[in-house]
Amino acid sequence: MFVAGKDLESTNSEYVDVRNPARHSSVVDRVPKGTKEDAKAAIDAAEDTFCKNPQWSSTHESRFRGKILWKIAELADQMKDELAKSLTLEQGKPLKESKGEIESWVNTFEYFAGFRGKLEGRLLHTRSGDRLLEVREILEPLGVCGAITPWNYPISLLGRTIAPSLMAGNTIVIKPSITTPLTTLHIAKLMSKAGLPDGVVNVVTGPSNEVGNELVSNNKVRKIGFTGSTDTGKRILLEGADQIKRVSLELGGSDPTVVCDDADLEEAAQTVVMGRYTNCGQNCTAIKRVYVFEKIAGEFVKRLKEKVSALKVGPGTDPSTTMGPLHNASQLESVESMVNNAMEKGAKAVAGGKKPKGDLYSDGYFYEPTVLVDLDDHSTILTEECFGPALPIATVTGLDEAIEKANRSNYGLGSSIWTKSEANQKTFEQKIEAGMICVNSTFMSIPEASFVGVKDSGVGTSNGPLGLLEYLRVRSVRKPIS
Repeated sequence: MFVAGKDLESTNSEYVDVRNPARHSSVVDRVPKGTKEDAKAAIDAAEDTFCKNPQWSSTHESRFRGKILWKIAELADQMKDELAKSLTLEQGKPLKESKGEIESWVNTFEYFAGFRGKLEGRLLHTRSGDRLLEVREILEPLGVCGAITPWNYPISLLGRTIAPSLMAGNTIVIKPSITTPLTTLHIAKLMSKAGLPDGVVNVVTGPSNEVGNELVSNNKVRKIGFTGSTDTGKRILLEGADQIKRVSLELGGSDPTVVCDDADLEEAAQTVVMGRYTNCGQNCTAIKRVYVFEKIAGEFVKRLKEKVSALKVGPGTDPSTTMGPLHNASQLESVESMVNNAMEKGAKAVAGGKKPKGDLYSDGYFYEPTVLVDLDDHSTILTEECFGPALPIATVTGLDEAIEKANRSNYGLGSSIWTKSEANQKTFEQKIEAGMICVNSTFMSIPEASFVGVKDSGVGTSNGPLGLLEYLRVRSVRKPIS
């Protein structure tokens, strides 16, 4: 673990093996199995730094913090090949995707570093009755913040959680997923080399029921940023309510795509493949359902099948691999179950539909990229989130039916439409229940633009200026003007 600028063992002397998803019998490394006591110690270290290092936490020191964030970005960029290799070994995704994730981290830190010297409050003059008032609104950091990060994008999602928090002047305790903690630990040490004061960023590895629960329940932690399942997010929200603790939740998604009869089918098919099968489909904003107009369904499916069949499944360390393994056994079982459920209800797999055969795949969590057609509306792959490389294609008579079916989900994260019609675009924007809408494109997270969901997909905003405000509080000072 990494606490107050030092490597630490757990108080219980136990370890957890980190395994390669492409060869799950292969142990990449091992990390301490942190406890509640370890989490408390890290929280205390973060609070001590926040209270005793005014150069870090002061409202007036944003230039100092911005320079360090920029240096962190520079060092991560210089080490991106090494960091990408570490990420692929523990998470499973192809090296190209891992490098893209490190670049996303760099971009996020560069963006929030740009707020140095710009964390301004407001000064205004107003009247209350017959008196003139001067009002100063001051932006201040919250204190100790907790970051609970997932295994699917452990670095890019960590970046957009902690970069705004650091720019605001907070201190942080990170609980990475127990299956993907290695690159997070590398980055924590990298940040220390960039000049980050000891105790500003701390990493405690361990199970959620020990480390995560302590972060949520400890009243010294003023904010929790969590990315993960909706069920866990709901529990965090309930536990935080007793302390009026700030909570940001990035939760599940079952993003729909609508392909209209005037769409550019070649571009739509190519983009849908990227939007569904990147990271083996393990992405909350992945395209998870396609509603295609009956008139062009056959041609669209044909083009999609050709592109999906060209994907090469293999270990992420192989440069020729375009889709790596699923991350763990439960993910593989879940995808298999959803595909089997759909096929039992009459669906057909025009691509994939099973685990690949051969020695290369025998020791990993591999599954073929799959396309399903002729689905029953009650198939679980249409009604629940499928976190893996299986894509259901449903036909619709028109846009109204597509939007109605798309909105049946409890989730409301991303969405997209393929059409040349401005009227279709406007109708979709007005009626789709989603926090983020893409027109003739698929979702790509960028630090400049807000990342936000509706319904069961989350609470709060990441990225952009609004993401920074999530980690600041406002105080108001008023005095009469004589």
